[in-house]
Amino acid sequence: MKLKDKVTVVTGGNSGIGFGIAASFSKEGANGAITGRNQQTIDKCVEQLGTNFIGLKGDVTNLDDLEWIFKETFNKFGKIDVLVVNAGGVVDGTPMGSVSDVGEDGFDKYMDLNLKSVYFTVQKALPYLNDGSSVILIGSTAAHRAIPGMSIYSAAKAAVVSFAKGFSLDLLARRIRVNVLSPGSIDTPVFDKFAPAEQVDLIKQVWVNQIPVGRLGQPADIGQAAVFLASDESTFILGSELLVDGGMTNISLMK
Repeated sequence: MKLKDKVTVVTGGNSGIGFGIAASFSKEGANGAITGRNQQTIDKCVEQLGTNFIGLKGDVTNLDDLEWIFKETFNKFGKIDVLVVNAGGVVDGTPMGSVSDVGEDGFDKYMDLNLKSVYFTVQKALPYLNDGSSVILIGSTAAHRAIPGMSIYSAAKAAVVSFAKGFSLDLLARRIRVNVLSPGSIDTPVFDKFAPAEQVDLIKQVWVNQIPVGRLGQPADIGQAAVFLASDESTFILGSELLVDGGMTNISLMK
């Protein structure tokens, strides 16, 4: 029960990695809120998490929604100890692409979701966060690798890594530590957004072939790492990035 009585907020906690983190937190005794834009999936996830969690519908690119999310959580639980800034990823209806293909509108949408929202999620949470809190930004190994068609997303995630350093410095007086948890290739429904159903297994295998441990990650793998960063066991860690990628970034399989 490493998170017993801690109150957490996990943005984008209604699917994939976010839900994996919330589920791990719940098992370790945490209370709190998950957020998302789809009420049906929010309700389904809250049902699985149990009575310790509430679901709040909101869009992290909307500053009024962010303000409401933290106010509602604080009013319900009386404090917030852990913030996981997880919401991000693919922008529905806006494909990723190369520098020759993506225009200003696509650029702005990806930066709004994957970078601007991170900054303002943390800012809007600050009045409600306890001194000594843990803030976990969800990055990506894409911050360290060039991947076809993902230069904007990768740049946003590289900036998130930098945010953890700057935010930790900004918040030293309050002992709020900010770290980045960067997943590798995780087995979530996001694969369905990139390819037709009949090609998903093939694409997953392409990624598996690049991962030294020989498997895709699971949301629970990220959840367990997030528990460590959220717990009092990591109070001497701030401004750091934890890669959870099966060795893909730092170990080459080239022969």
